[in-house]
Amino acid sequence: MASISTDSMNQRLSREEMAGSRSLSANNDEHGTISGAVRYVLSLIRRNLILIIAILAIAVAIAVAVTMLDTPRYTAETSVQINDQTDEVLGDELEQQSSSAAAPWDVERFLNTQLDILQSRGLAKRVARKLNLYESDAFLDAMEVERGEDQMPRSVREQLVIGLLRANFSVNLPRETRIARLTFESADPQVAAEVANTFSEEFIQANLQRRYDSSDYAREFVAEQLAEARARLEDSERELNAYARQAGLIRMRSPTSEDGSESSANSVTAASLSQLNRAANEAQAERVAAEARWRAESAQPLMSSSAVLSNPTVQSLMAQRGRVEGELAVQRARYLDSHPAVVELQDQLESINAEIRTVAQSVRNSIRADYTAANAAESSLSQQVGQLEGATLAEQDRSVRYNTLAREADTNRSIYEGLLNRYRELNASAGIAASNVSVIDRAEPPSSPSSPNLLMNLLAALLLGGGAAAAIVFLRDQLDDAIRVPEDVENKASLPLLGVIPYSDDDDPDSELQDPKSPVSEAYNSLRGSLLYATREGLPPIMLVTSSQPSEGKTTTSFAIAGSLARMGKRVVLIDADLRRPSAHRRLGLPNTRGLSSLLTSADPAASAIQASQYENLSVITSGPIPPSPTELLTSPRIAALLEELRESFDVVMLDSPPVLGLADAPVLSALADGVIFVIEADRSRRGMLKTALRRLRAMDPILLGAVLTKFDPSKASNKYSEYYGYEYYRYAPSDGSET
Repeated sequence: MASISTDSMNQRLSREEMAGSRSLSANNDEHGTISGAVRYVLSLIRRNLILIIAILAIAVAIAVAVTMLDTPRYTAETSVQINDQTDEVLGDELEQQSSSAAAPWDVERFLNTQLDILQSRGLAKRVARKLNLYESDAFLDAMEVERGEDQMPRSVREQLVIGLLRANFSVNLPRETRIARLTFESADPQVAAEVANTFSEEFIQANLQRRYDSSDYAREFVAEQLAEARARLEDSERELNAYARQAGLIRMRSPTSEDGSESSANSVTAASLSQLNRAANEAQAERVAAEARWRAESAQPLMSSSAVLSNPTVQSLMAQRGRVEGELAVQRARYLDSHPAVVELQDQLESINAEIRTVAQSVRNSIRADYTAANAAESSLSQQVGQLEGATLAEQDRSVRYNTLAREADTNRSIYEGLLNRYRELNASAGIAASNVSVIDRAEPPSSPSSPNLLMNLLAALLLGGGAAAAIVFLRDQLDDAIRVPEDVENKASLPLLGVIPYSDDDDPDSELQDPKSPVSEAYNSLRGSLLYATREGLPPIMLVTSSQPSEGKTTTSFAIAGSLARMGKRVVLIDADLRRPSAHRRLGLPNTRGLSSLLTSADPAASAIQASQYENLSVITSGPIPPSPTELLTSPRIAALLEELRESFDVVMLDSPPVLGLADAPVLSALADGVIFVIEADRSRRGMLKTALRRLRAMDPILLGAVLTKFDPSKASNKYSEYYGYEYYRYAPSDGSET
C-alpha cells in the first residue's frame, strides 16, 4: 500500500510539473509574441524615421501657419438651471406638481428633450428675431461672412443667419448636474455674449409660451365644449317646457332628490294633494278628538261635566249662588219664609240656578257642535283628497316623458356647470405658472480669445501627424511585398525556409564555395542538413532547383548543394536543364557539345552525356546544344525515362531548371522531381511574382520542399525586425591564433 501511494504521489507530482512547464511555456510564448511585436513596431519606426519626422514637421508647420493666420474667436458662456418640476402659483396645482415624482429615466429624457429644444431651429429663429439679426450686417461681419457687393436675398440671408447661429452655438449638460452651459463663438466678444444671453432668455420665454399656448388650447377646447353644452341645455329645457305645456303639467322646478329621481312634490297637483291630505289627516284627528269629548260629555250628568264645571261663567254663577244661599240662610234664621227678604233671596237663587243650567247646556251643545263640524270637515276633505288622488295618478302617467326630459335637462345642466367651472379655473390659472428654467450666470464679453490656441493646435497637429505617419508606415509596410528577411518567406510566400544564404561581396561565388570556412559555404552546408531530413524518407533522390525570375542564384544553389552532397560521399549528378541560357558548362569549364538536349533527341544512354567534374563524386550533364523548342523536349516521355535511369546510377539527381515565370520548363520538370527547391533572392523578389510562380508550380502538384533565401544582407535587416538581425556565422580562427 505504501508503494502504491508513493507511486500515485510521484505521478501527481510529475503531472503538476508537466502542467507547470506547459504554463511556463505558454507564458514564455505570450511574452515572446508581445516582445516580438514591440520589436517589430520599433523596427518600423527606425526604418521610417525620416518619413515620420517629415510628416510630423509638416503637421506642426501647418498648425503654426493656421494659428498665425486664423482670426481670433471669442466664446461667451452662460449657465442655466433646468428643473424637471415646475412650481405653480395656484396652491392645488403646486401640491399636485410636488407630489408627483418622476422616474430617473423620465428625468433624463426630459433633460435631453430640453437640450434638443435649445439646439432647435425654432429657438434660433426666436433669437434672430429678438436681436434683429436678419438686418444686421455687424453680425455677419462678426461671424466672418463675406457679404459681397450684391444684396443678398431675404430668404438666403435668413437661412444664413439661422445656420450661423446653430453652427456656433453649443450646449453642454453634465450627467451629474442640471446646470446647462450655453456657449456661443464669434469673432466679436460683444456679439458672442449678447447672443449667448439671448439664447438663455428666449429659451425661458419659449418654455413659458409653450405653457401658455397649451393652456390657451385647453381654454379654446373647453370654450367649444361649453358652447355645445349650453346649446344642449337650452334645447333640453325648451323641449321640457314644450312637453309640459302640451301635457298640461304645471311643475315648480326644483333640484332632483338624493336618489337622482325628480321629486313629485314639485307638481301643483301633487302639492295640492299633499296639502289636502295633511288637512284631511288633521280633520280626522280633530273629529276623533271631538267625538271622544262628546261621548264623554253625553255619558255623564250635566252638572258633573268637567267642561261645564270648568266654564268661567258657570263658575261665576255658582259663586253667586253660594253667596245668595249664604244670605238666604241668614235671613231664614232671622225671618220666616214669607218674609220679603227671604222670598227675594229665594227668587234670586232660582234665577241663578236656571242661568247655571242654561250655561251648562250651552257648553254641552258647543261640544256637540264641535263634533258635528269636525265630522263634516273630515268628510269634505276626504272627498277632495279622493278627487286629487285620481288627478295625481293621471298626471303621473303623463309625467313619464316629462321626467325623462327633466333628467336629461338636469344632466346637461350639470355638464354645463362643470365645464363653466373648469373654464373659469383655466382663465384664472392661464399664464401664471413659474418657469422651470432659471439663469444662473449671464454671459459677459470674454477678455481673451478661445481660439486659435497654439498649444492645442500643436497637440492636435502632433496627434494627427502621428496618426497619419502611423497609417502611412502601416500601409507602406503592408504594401511592401518584397522578400527582405527570412520571416517573409513563410509570411509572404507560404513556404518553409530551408536555408539562408548570406550576401557575398565577392563577384565570384565559386571562390566562396571553394573555401569551406566561408559564410556562404557554411550556409549551404546548413541547407544540406535541412535537405537530409526534408521528407520522411530523408533526402529526395531527384531534386529540382528553380526560381521565379533569372539571376536569383538558383544555378549557384544547385552547384553548391550538389557539391556539398558529393563531399559527403554521395554520388551526385548535376543536370543543367536550362536549355535556353545554360551556364553550368562555363562554370565548371566543361564542353557543351553533348548534353541533355542530345539525350532527349536520341535514344543514347545517359552515360554517353555524363561528364566528370573536378569534384569527387560529382558528375555533370550539361545542357547540350540549344534546341529550337526546349519545352517540347522537356515534355517528351524521354525525360522521365532518363531521370529513372539516372536514379538507378546515382544517389542524388540535381536538376538546375530555368525560372518559372514566362516558361513551361520548370513546372513540367517539377512534376517529375521528388522535391522542388525554390530559390528567392532577398530584396528583389515580390510577393505577387512569387505567388504567380508558385501557382504555376502547384498546378503540376509537385513536392515543394521549401525555399532558400539567397543574397541576404544582415546589415539591411537592421531596418526591419528579423530574428536574423545581426546574422553572422561562426568564423574559424586563423592559423596564427589571432581572432577574426
